[in-house]
Order: sequence, then structure tokens, then C-alpha cells
Amino acid sequence: MELNWSAPSPCAFRQRHKLGRPRLLIIGCGDVGLRIVSRLASRFRLIALTSTPARTAPLRGGGSRADHRRSRPTPLACPPARARVAAIHLAPPGNVGVSDQRTRRLCGVLAGTVEHAVYISTTGVYGDYGGRSIDETARLRPANERAFRRLDAERTMRRMLHAAVLRVPGIYAHDRLPLDRLRQKLPALTDDDDVYTNHIHADDLARIAIAALARGSATRVYNTVDDSRLKMGQYFDEVADAAGLPRPPRLPREQLKAAVSPMMYSFMTESRQPVQPAAQAELGVRFTYPTVADALGTLRAGNANGPGGPSA
Repeated sequence: MELNWSAPSPCAFRQRHKLGRPRLLIIGCGDVGLRIVSRLASRFRLIALTSTPARTAPLRGGGSRADHRRSRPTPLACPPARARVAAIHLAPPGNVGVSDQRTRRLCGVLAGTVEHAVYISTTGVYGDYGGRSIDETARLRPANERAFRRLDAERTMRRMLHAAVLRVPGIYAHDRLPLDRLRQKLPALTDDDDVYTNHIHADDLARIAIAALARGSATRVYNTVDDSRLKMGQYFDEVADAAGLPRPPRLPREQLKAAVSPMMYSFMTESRQPVQPAAQAELGVRFTYPTVADALGTLRAGNANGPGGPSA
């Protein structure tokens, strides 16, 4: 994502604004953003920003005003008079450093114009808890620059836009399963060395983000995880069984470290089980897929939206 929020240009969205119809800005509109657009097109005037040119057509077809931005600043600093503006920020931070400069520039542009905001963060900000259950009050101890950047973005969004924050684990869907990984026969950890991994279906995440926009408290943090209690190897095994693929081989940690990429290995060094009492109580969302097994059951039944997409 290469979005430059440093110096806003004159507002280009004043024209044709319909008073009384709220505007929703979706930043970083990828797969989950498309799912949000499909649910809100009739209720909001949608403005979707994406770094992928190929996404502009489906976004516009879904009812949003889509814009592809890479190096030019976005024209959103001047909202229409009396406009009601909300924002959902899905764009990931950059790839270097411990701060998210893009989100800082974004908030500088939007501060004072956004009434409600939601930021999609990651459960990675908690770091390693040795497989223990944790809620939103757990101490934050990010273990790598990627998690530090997310934590910086959280704090910026809460301070400048009073955003509600969703801490999200691994996102999956019927077309977002690790099928390529399984076909390549990449190893997983032995059960003794394995880590707990957390999940949320992309459809449920889209619904929760909408609920947080409507009912989330300002600056509140919500763990956004399903009810699965799976170790990573168990997850791969369940997906393999549902897709009719061989289960991955299992290796002890030291051998596996030499067999996978450093990025992949980094996800195998932290173990935690976030719970979501605040999200369930305050946002009132019931999961379509409470567990991974529920979603994979439709795959086994030959759901029309079954596998075939890229690995998650």
C-alpha cells in the first residue's frame, strides 16, 4: 500500500453530496473492504481508497466511489458543509520501522472531519502469552517491528480520531485458505512445539467492523476473534481434510526453522488465545462462522464458494 497523506489537495467530493446521507470512507479497500461495501452501499455514500487498480471496477460496481492512490495525496481534507463522515481504516502500515507514518499523515488529514472511526489492528500487539487466554486488558508486549507499527497506528487513531480498534487475528474465507501451502507440503510444528493460532472469517470481520462503526465506543479496543481453539498444525490439518489434500508433515521447532521463511517462522513463535467478551456484549454481533470447523463444513458440503483461491 503506497498512499501519501502528507499534503491534502482541494476537496473533490463536495459536488453531488446529498445532505442527510452519511459518507463512509474506507481506506485500504481490499477483500474485507469489498465485503463491507456490499453491505453498506444502500445506506452510505461510500468512498473507497485502494492501492490496487484492478479493485476499482468491482468497488464501483458495488456502489462506491473508488479511487486508486499511490503517490498523490487524497482529496479528502475538505468535507462538504454539514456532512457526516465516518471512516474504516484497513490499510496495513509500511514495511520498515516501528511507527506507522502513513496513519499519522492520514490522521493529520482527517482530524476534525471524521465523526466515527474504526481501525483494523492485529492481535500481534499482545506478543507471546505461552498459549494462555487473554482479554483486551492484557499487557501489550509486541515482539517485532511489524507489531510495533500496528501498535503505533492504534495509538494514533485513538488519539487523533477517537477510533474504536478491532484487534484481528488470521483472516480466512472460503477463497482465503492455505491451499498453496498444503500443496507445497510445507511443514508444521509437532504438537509439543506448536502454538495456538486465532482466526476470524472475512465475512464476520466485515459485519463486526460495521457494528463497531454503529455501536462501538470511542477509543475502545475489541478483540475480534472467533471461538476456535486451535493450534496452528490443527488448523492446517482441518483445512487439508476439508479440501482433500494431504496433511502437512510435522517437524520439531529447530528443524522447522530451517525449512520455512523467516516471515512464516515469526508467526510460529507466539502463542495466545484472545477472548472477546467486550465485542460480544457491546457490539452484539453473532458469528456466521463461530469456528473454523463451521466454515469448513460448508466447504465439505460442496459450497458454491468453495476453495480455489490463493493461500491466506
